[in-house]
Amino acid sequence: MTPTAPSVLSRAAATAQGLPPLMVAARHLADTVQLGDHGRRRAGQGDAFWQFRPAQPGDPAHRIDWRRSARSDQAFIRDREWQAAQTVMIWCDPARSMAFSSDPSRASKSDRAKLLALAAALLFLRAGERVGFPGSDRPPLRGEHGLPSRLTDLDKAPPRPSGLPRRSRALFLTDGLADPKIYEHLLGDAASSRIRGAFIQVLDPAEERFPFAGRSLFLDMQGDPKFETQEAADLRAPYLERLAGRKKALAQMCRDAGWVYHCHDTITSPSSVLLWLYHALGARR
Repeated sequence: MTPTAPSVLSRAAATAQGLPPLMVAARHLADTVQLGDHGRRRAGQGDAFWQFRPAQPGDPAHRIDWRRSARSDQAFIRDREWQAAQTVMIWCDPARSMAFSSDPSRASKSDRAKLLALAAALLFLRAGERVGFPGSDRPPLRGEHGLPSRLTDLDKAPPRPSGLPRRSRALFLTDGLADPKIYEHLLGDAASSRIRGAFIQVLDPAEERFPFAGRSLFLDMQGDPKFETQEAADLRAPYLERLAGRKKALAQMCRDAGWVYHCHDTITSPSSVLLWLYHALGARR
């Protein structure tokens, strides 16, 4: 099932639930990923019991569980699970290039990015986190019931550091084909605000493999002629070399900012990258 060609069952579910097909597809995708503990099980302030552990020098006496300690020759501390929710800010690049798909039956880069963004948002919300969208004047969500009303917030203008809560986490989905300085500034500003996150570069299979040969006419995103060649195959090697260089540069920018980088091809299943993303962000607590 893809966001652009949902099944009859998905359409029926969307009608019954009052949700757009993209939202239904995102929920279906999110349901395929086991929630697990999202890396949130650690000692901290909270009400839920986590574990007993031996008392250590420096532990305050009021934290000793005397009933448990009475059954042993050692004092034990009753740890509670960390339950402080964090905010995850999610942004999909609204650039014209994101609308590209080399096959009408396949989702565009924008459709795939939005599907991943919504599915990730659902997983984080279900795990008790807050989810916000840069550029929106509405506060981050605290529950998944309000997510359908935020669909228009997905692809706003590029986020500004002032709109991202300090020490929050973030998810950026883009094809990474704009001026590299844009991404360098975004990631650098995020790092200065101690924001950690994931950067997913979404590409179409044709962009990844450059399958063109013979006489070819390349159009810009407005549909106007941009470049014509008599033998496109001659461009494959230099194109792929340049693309590899762009990926390497983006990955390095992410490492410098303390972010994680992943390149996702729209011909592959979105569930694998969603699982990677979920644990990548969850591990950065």
